[in-house]
Amino acid sequence: MSLMSVSSINVALPTIQLSLGATQSELQWVLSGYALTFGIGLVAAGRAGDIYGRGPLFIVGTAIFTICSIWSGVAADPLQLNIARAVMGIGSGLISPQAVGMIQQYFRGAERGRAFGIFGSVVGVSVSIGPLLGGLLIQAGGADLGWRWVFFINAPIGILAIVAAAIWIPKPLLNRNRERVAGEFVHSRDLDPIGSVLLGLAVLAVMFPFLESGSTPLVWAVLPVGGGILLVWIWWENHYKDRGREPMVDLHIFRVTSFANGTLLVSLYFLGVTSVWVIVALYMQEGLGHTALESGLIGLPSSILSTFAALWGGRNVARLGRKIVIGGLFSAILGLVLSILVVWLHAQGIASEWWLLASLSFVGIAQGAVISPNQALTLAEVPLQYAGSSGGVMQTGQRVGTSIGITVITAISFGVLAVSTWAAALMVGFLVIAVVVLISLGVAFRDLRQRHGNAWL
Repeated sequence: MSLMSVSSINVALPTIQLSLGATQSELQWVLSGYALTFGIGLVAAGRAGDIYGRGPLFIVGTAIFTICSIWSGVAADPLQLNIARAVMGIGSGLISPQAVGMIQQYFRGAERGRAFGIFGSVVGVSVSIGPLLGGLLIQAGGADLGWRWVFFINAPIGILAIVAAAIWIPKPLLNRNRERVAGEFVHSRDLDPIGSVLLGLAVLAVMFPFLESGSTPLVWAVLPVGGGILLVWIWWENHYKDRGREPMVDLHIFRVTSFANGTLLVSLYFLGVTSVWVIVALYMQEGLGHTALESGLIGLPSSILSTFAALWGGRNVARLGRKIVIGGLFSAILGLVLSILVVWLHAQGIASEWWLLASLSFVGIAQGAVISPNQALTLAEVPLQYAGSSGGVMQTGQRVGTSIGITVITAISFGVLAVSTWAAALMVGFLVIAVVVLISLGVAFRDLRQRHGNAWL
């Protein structure tokens, strides 16, 4: 539900603009507001889950998301929609680290890999199926109602999720000091509020220029401010620990090479591959004149294969380790190269654009083979008391990578479009993505070497 709201909104933007009379800036904030609030609170939400329990925060986040989905669907003007979307992002930021943290907490070894495989299959399907679902709802509901249904569909899903969470998520046992007991973990209830605020401000300052890059050049002045706040946060976390307190993020976890390498790898991966579906949607609709539904169909085989790849990867990650992720990255590069070939052949009048259904399937395989196995491998050696915050760090890298990637790569594509065709714009964009994935592949090989042949750790 959370991730579909990121991908499905791409095909809904034209009808939102038509229905509400939104300006280009207001339309941009439909995406940006959600991305910002989603990203800035991930680590703090993960840390809060570590301390106060993941189940209650998961339920609160889901409730916020569900209520704001309904609010978005009934919005009468762009301002209401953007406020609702921003609060939706807060709910989503509460949900995501709890899901990863619960897998860390309740599963071990090969079972954890299988759990991450199921989680990864949901991630892959959600990202890929979002545009198709959005296209179906827009076609069924028309220009004014269709985009509203894209939000309303979250309501029954959210209600079912809250009920299921209340029934199924284990309730932690607490002693008189309200510390976790009964085979879980015990640690101080220290949220580190100053660290939470500093990191949130740093992420906001780093993401904001990329999300608002089309407004004014002055917005880039915020970027070095973000870097400065990040340095202050690093100093504070070390200082906080030196005082005998428990920081939000113990920076020593970055000395765990599997965590550091895996976080960098997946951040680079999201920086590149997330832009694939944005560029494809633009190419299909604006370049070739297809409907939102037809544009969404392009990702259907990819989403199906992503599901199977994630499940297979989860079952075999304990045996094959980082090799699965490396294979997935090679699959992404192959899919990008084949897609460039398809678009070039279509521009020459030799092949149909619908061959993208096949070429993009390799990108879908990569989604399943990279995301869930990488999560299992990245978090394998992280201490349990930091399961939520470390998962939040990894997901923050994904969100920042996504924001930077979409801004930079789409800007490059539009730069090419200004002097050439949509075919050329897509091919150059995909070439840039392939280079980013190649860098991510280099990180994966480095991690494989550092593991000294141990396929799991």
